[in-house]
Amino acid sequence: MRHWSLGMIVPLQDPTPFSPFAPVDWRQALKRVKTAGYDGVELAITDPAKIDLATAEEALESEGLRLLSITTGQAAGLEGLSLTSRDERIRRRTIERIEAHIDFARRFGAVVIVGSLRGADGDSELLTEALRECAGHAPEVRLALEPLNRYESRLVNTVAEGLDVVERVGAENLGILADTFHANIEEANIGEAFRAAGDRLFHVHLADSNRHVPGYGHLDFAQVWDALGSIGYQQSLVLEPLPKPNTETLINAPARLRGEWK
Repeated sequence: MRHWSLGMIVPLQDPTPFSPFAPVDWRQALKRVKTAGYDGVELAITDPAKIDLATAEEALESEGLRLLSITTGQAAGLEGLSLTSRDERIRRRTIERIEAHIDFARRFGAVVIVGSLRGADGDSELLTEALRECAGHAPEVRLALEPLNRYESRLVNTVAEGLDVVERVGAENLGILADTFHANIEEANIGEAFRAAGDRLFHVHLADSNRHVPGYGHLDFAQVWDALGSIGYQQSLVLEPLPKPNTETLINAPARLRGEWK
């Protein structure tokens, strides 16, 4: 039986539509995640400087949960941060923000996600330069560049485009986050795209074609499981659907998903 670490998103500061939990109740959220059978969490953190790392570490240890990853994109919507902004001051603030996420993640061996923070539009050379600087901040911390669909960004939409950026950056700790929702829109063949990422696939987000919980849209997840198995993927899978068809279906997804992996 395949076993991948399975996680759910828990926001620590600002609400996110991709979690059924509210930041004010994040400790209770950790308890529910553990009870539901998840191995760990992806923490949604807007600004790590406003989070007490020791408190977060104690809470995770208390529930026996791993910090699998940190999602950073809320700072794009709330603060307008972007690695490819025409404003050099915004680019600098964004690099410094990602470096703060990296410092937080280092303690846990967690992956830092670069999704919306790369910008909705922009120069790929600016992105390359910024990611090279971010990756060099702490080479032991993995960064995962997430291809987003064309409606959310015009910069890096496919795994192949992401791999091109990774190659140009030339840092061993920079890889790809493949998201099944975005891949369903942009990839000609999702399984082949995941296989192409190979050992550069650092992280995976799961959501169905309609951004519901896997199994409640029309995406064939068998191709995803087969592709991950064929490349020997041993990293984490994190659920990132909207809480649809309902919150309980999302929270209680682990037993059904693990049954599909057999």
